[in-house]
Amino acid sequence: MSRPNTMKALEKSHPQEGLWMVRAPVPEIGPDEVLIKVKKTGICGTDIHIWNWDEWAAHTVPVPMITGHEFAGEIVEIGRNVTDLAVGQRCSGEGHLIKTDSRQSRAGKFHLDPGTRGIGVNEQGAFAQYLKLPAFNVVPLPEDIPDEIGAILDPLGNAVHTALSFDLLGEDVLITGAGPIGIMAAAVAKHAGARHVVITDINPDRLTLAEHVAPAVRAVNVAQEDLQDVVRDLGLKQGFDVGLEMSGSQAALDQMVEALVMGGKIALLGIPPGKSPVDWSRIVFKAITLKGVYGREMFETWYKMIAMLQNGLDVGRVITHRFGVDDFAEGFAAMKSGSSGKVVLDWT
Repeated sequence: MSRPNTMKALEKSHPQEGLWMVRAPVPEIGPDEVLIKVKKTGICGTDIHIWNWDEWAAHTVPVPMITGHEFAGEIVEIGRNVTDLAVGQRCSGEGHLIKTDSRQSRAGKFHLDPGTRGIGVNEQGAFAQYLKLPAFNVVPLPEDIPDEIGAILDPLGNAVHTALSFDLLGEDVLITGAGPIGIMAAAVAKHAGARHVVITDINPDRLTLAEHVAPAVRAVNVAQEDLQDVVRDLGLKQGFDVGLEMSGSQAALDQMVEALVMGGKIALLGIPPGKSPVDWSRIVFKAITLKGVYGREMFETWYKMIAMLQNGLDVGRVITHRFGVDDFAEGFAAMKSGSSGKVVLDWT
């Protein structure tokens, strides 16, 4: 194909706050890779950490680095060994790059590979007009899934992986943290057959968005309403069966443990800032099962979420802001405000 030698890209060019729009070389692909022309990208919480250049980012991200890992686009070039993909195909993709020599990978548990590297964090990312990706990581998009939904499949995958960690059919589910992933997890839980789904936060804007995205979910501001009153109001005899912890807040986890039934289950996706005290004796005596969730199962999570989107799951309203990529600073400001849902940048 004829393609330009350089491209627009959003780069962490300096070890300080911000990102910079640069001209970067269009990546050269290897025999097992594809080149994707990026159409839409989502801004993630990880990208905010990199923008702010906090302690985690400074220790993790080499400079310069093209950031971003949530994307949808079109394949424009394929490596000579790639046989199951075609130029012109619409796609998203798994941003975790894995190796195949670990015990986990050889068992087919690719998402648990300890050698995982992330695009936009450890390798050049998707905030660019072109992205190279191993063909293994490419997820073709059906025609009935638009690009902007394709661009948020990565965080939706976090929500689906967390929500489907335990059987939800007929269960009562508590979700702590009404960020975009928590809100999408609430919608997934209802779609998967949960009876009552309650989502908690202390940010009224996020709770309003939760009600907008998933009207069948009860949104509770725990700064104003006692969760035990909600348990009684819903007629739950003991409490919730399953908890999905999305906030990283120690207070939220403590509240969740108290609100769960004996033998309840918790899937943890939220990351606490540093070490936090946990009342382990309470968890032991309530026989609580804890599961840490990282990334998305490759590729079962992708299969499940695309199937659910094609079967009536609607998370489109979680996208609250759309910007052309030249207005990226406004997009990051919206994300940093704490009152947005997902923010999507248009690269076309």
